[in-house]
Amino acid sequence: MTTRRMVVLGGLGAAGALVVGYALWPSTRLARADAMAAKAGERFVSNWIKIGRDDTVTVVIPHCDMGTGIFTSLSQMAAEELDADWNKVRAETAPADSLFANGPLGEGFILGGKDIYPDNIPAFLRGTVANSFRTIAEFMDLQVTGGSSAIRATGVYGIRIAAAAAREMLVASAAARWNVASETCSTRASRVLHEASGRSFGFGELAADAASHDPSSHPRLKPKEQYTIVGTSVPRFDIPHKVNGATAYGIDVREPGMLFAAIRISPVFGGNLRSVNAAPIAGRRGIHKMIKLDDAVVVVADRFWRARDAVALLNPVFDDGVLGGVTSATIAARRKAALDDALKSDLTVGSGADALKSQKAIEATYQVPYLAHATMEPMNATAVYRNGNLEVWSGTQDGLGARAACAESAGLPIEKVTFHLLPMGGGFGRRLPGFFDFLDYAVKTAMAMPGTPVKLVFTREQDMQHDFYRPNVMSRFRAALGADGMPAVWVNDYTTDDDPNPEAHIPYAIPNQAISAALVRTHVPTGPWRSVEASWHGFFIESFIDELAHRAKADPVAYRLKLLADKPRHAATLGLAAREAGWGAPLARGRGRGVAIVESFKSIVCQVADVTVAANGSVKIDRVVSAVDCGMAVNPDGMRAQIEGGILFGLGAAQYGEITIDKGSVAQANFPDYPVARLADCPDIEIHFHDSDAPLGGGGEPGVPPIAPAITNAIFAATGVRIRDLPIIKHVSLIARGATASL
Repeated sequence: MTTRRMVVLGGLGAAGALVVGYALWPSTRLARADAMAAKAGERFVSNWIKIGRDDTVTVVIPHCDMGTGIFTSLSQMAAEELDADWNKVRAETAPADSLFANGPLGEGFILGGKDIYPDNIPAFLRGTVANSFRTIAEFMDLQVTGGSSAIRATGVYGIRIAAAAAREMLVASAAARWNVASETCSTRASRVLHEASGRSFGFGELAADAASHDPSSHPRLKPKEQYTIVGTSVPRFDIPHKVNGATAYGIDVREPGMLFAAIRISPVFGGNLRSVNAAPIAGRRGIHKMIKLDDAVVVVADRFWRARDAVALLNPVFDDGVLGGVTSATIAARRKAALDDALKSDLTVGSGADALKSQKAIEATYQVPYLAHATMEPMNATAVYRNGNLEVWSGTQDGLGARAACAESAGLPIEKVTFHLLPMGGGFGRRLPGFFDFLDYAVKTAMAMPGTPVKLVFTREQDMQHDFYRPNVMSRFRAALGADGMPAVWVNDYTTDDDPNPEAHIPYAIPNQAISAALVRTHVPTGPWRSVEASWHGFFIESFIDELAHRAKADPVAYRLKLLADKPRHAATLGLAAREAGWGAPLARGRGRGVAIVESFKSIVCQVADVTVAANGSVKIDRVVSAVDCGMAVNPDGMRAQIEGGILFGLGAAQYGEITIDKGSVAQANFPDYPVARLADCPDIEIHFHDSDAPLGGGGEPGVPPIAPAITNAIFAATGVRIRDLPIIKHVSLIARGATASL
């Protein structure tokens, strides 16, 4: 997913096509949208926005629902620009069709938060070039949800512009009816008003006429000081149905005559199915078919548990090749060796590593393990192939991309494929394009059972052992301190399974820096995991800067603030977190307080963790205070929930998370050997916002990166034990010795 799409988008950016605004749909495209996604009494007025005769405004969201609250926040952005009555605003998922491809994502990724209308872009070019983003999005089947991009890309470059354009079209329609100038009209609560004459129209009365007006690709946007909906904590649309159980996920799909399928995939990644004997399941009740795939065997039955039990009885033979001897230890050895002889320069500042030659270096090496996504809802999809057409139901992070992937798996033109995008019980990167193995298996199973709907569900064991894991990576630091105790040289060599990571670049003002990467690929499939590279570089960088502060005998917050003198947003966010956490207040013996600050996805998040360390080495996180600068929170409660979720997600991984490789395959199989954070692990959490004039930042992922280093830095403060290798639970005996020594 990343390679194909970002190469095209990156190429466009490199060509200088930095243009803003979104190419609004002409009337012909609006008519297509009406035919595809408008209900009785509704009309599309502009892309993403349709209005009913009863003045109901429906925002059609080109994203999936994976619990992040973006349907509500994006609708707030639309309602704000429309001047809509919030009580009449609704949201729904966009169809998985190229008409609803998400061009604003391209604008958001390339523009990276630049001003919405740069002065050097002629107005007459804005719509034309923005239309290129839409065309590229259609070519790439782009409807993705990831990278904390919904608000800062789709919202900023798409939804609010479409809504502002729709407002102008509604005003123009009313002005024409009244034969007055548009400038004499205003909008409020889903009505267009002509104050001088006391006349008004509801939006629903004007929708049909408004759709015939030419939309502007650069409508006037409401200034922040006039916001009445954005920035408020309106209740989320999705919560009631999720609480009462009405929300239907992929795993809830029921179709007439549907059968169920369970799968057993080669335990060694890349292994092929050589043979399998169906005799062990012959004659078993409810079994319909055994299907051989390239790297797996599938059993189809009338009940899922029957399919699951039957596939477990089979003894398939897989070709593991030389990969069957790979272990976590051999992978770690390769990464360690690569740091010595496979480095490629990523960034050099000042004299770089040469500045270390005449100085005594402080050295430390950090590493993190593979991590699974461990979504609440395991991978699943339902598919039926009949009369030359394929229909698929599943929760993914890209409806249009999933439709294209299913077409490719089936060998069908995309027009022959219908994809129903459903909410999902967790994504975190696992359900992004490029990682649609579960769709591929489901489609191939359905193609082998023509005319019959089949739901394929991964067992928890198959889900855990056939993930696309967060990479196992290593980072080696060397640094030298000046006479004032501040770092004069920063050298960081790290391993990666992809391109160099910008997240390794530090915000701190250190005069000499050298950052290098070593590419190490293994047979273990990896992919994006919530906050991606920031999740490990945040741990690496914020742990090592804490080590330097300790060497300098300096307070960790004061040390960071001095290094962030030219980063006012970082400094303000750090200061806010420290004040609210009571930084500097004494703690009882056995307790420690740690801090970390990381910018990711254009949001700055600082976290202060208080921990209690028992004599047996167990660690309890008592409290986490987080300060966030995301520019402005569109829905503060929604943003707060995302930061809280990120803290718990990262906390569980830091304490317990580890996927290990033995004989080429994953050793862990279920939650007993891959623990996640539970209610008893949940600390008291406080979230504080530092509003700024910065462009809107992401919310779903930035809460993850600071929590691991904040916790390990707190453990050090309590015990003097420095954790450089996660998870924390591996070091209980070492922590116990430190705790005993500190008492």
